[in-house]
Amino acid sequence: MSASEHRELFVPDSLAGERVDAAMAQLFGLSRTRSAELISQGLVQVDGAAVSKSERVLPGARLQVTIPEEHDPLEVVPEVVEGIGIIHDDDSIVVIDKPVGVAVHPSPGWTGPTVVGHLAGAGFQIATSGASERQGIVQRLDVGTSGVMVVCKSEHAYSVLKDAFRQRTVEKTYHALVQGHPDPLEGTVDAPIGRHPGADHRFAVLEGGRPSVTHYATLEAHRFASLLEVHLETGRTHQIRVHMSALKHPCVGDLTYGADPTLARRFRIERQWLHAVKLGFSHPDSGAWVEYESAYPDDLARSLELVRDAS
Repeated sequence: MSASEHRELFVPDSLAGERVDAAMAQLFGLSRTRSAELISQGLVQVDGAAVSKSERVLPGARLQVTIPEEHDPLEVVPEVVEGIGIIHDDDSIVVIDKPVGVAVHPSPGWTGPTVVGHLAGAGFQIATSGASERQGIVQRLDVGTSGVMVVCKSEHAYSVLKDAFRQRTVEKTYHALVQGHPDPLEGTVDAPIGRHPGADHRFAVLEGGRPSVTHYATLEAHRFASLLEVHLETGRTHQIRVHMSALKHPCVGDLTYGADPTLARRFRIERQWLHAVKLGFSHPDSGAWVEYESAYPDDLARSLELVRDAS
């Protein structure tokens, strides 16, 4: 890591009239995206005053920028994250109630909070097995998905639970509010999933994809949406979201996978309505079956009530 860098240059005549972010990109050798980030963080001044990225620069203006130290994108940065709950903690495992907007571990392109960063900042000692940025991690939830998950503290727990997930002996239960009414009301989606050919961040049902199996049952059927209980046999990235979209019943609010934006606005939801409500497994030490649950967070509970009221 490098220390924060303070740089200052004067705008030449050739850049007169350019947007601030464009002028920064040319003067300091930064990308337009990075320039815009620094401006939004208040780290850029023109003649001593903060600016917006769309403002135009004048010749001779003094352009000042502070470029903060950058972390390796896969470096675990310890920080206590508000909103992360601890459901259970013992010598072998810690069970987390993950809020929306938090990634499980660092990844390229993600600069927000992480579960592993929170655990490090809160003083938890986590198993060292696994890649450096995801030590102790045996399962993941999407950034936009909330709910219960487990992290391993001991090497023994990591080995046992890693194998349990691989052998599909862990029970993963989700609730999903989906558009419309699946027909039949309960069933199984057995369809392979792979990376979407047109978008790296999306996935799709694809021939030749990885085997993926999702079981669902309707808990509540309302005028515009249905509340489903979903059980996963496999654990592919975005699996529930992809399979529900393939059924033409995407999760309410999941604009990435085809949800209706007017319904998202009507029911005041700003992310996919998907929550990991229960996790069950044999405890890695005692072998006893244990289950941990997570209640709906406020945004999902509020949205569900609006759906019920609209019936």
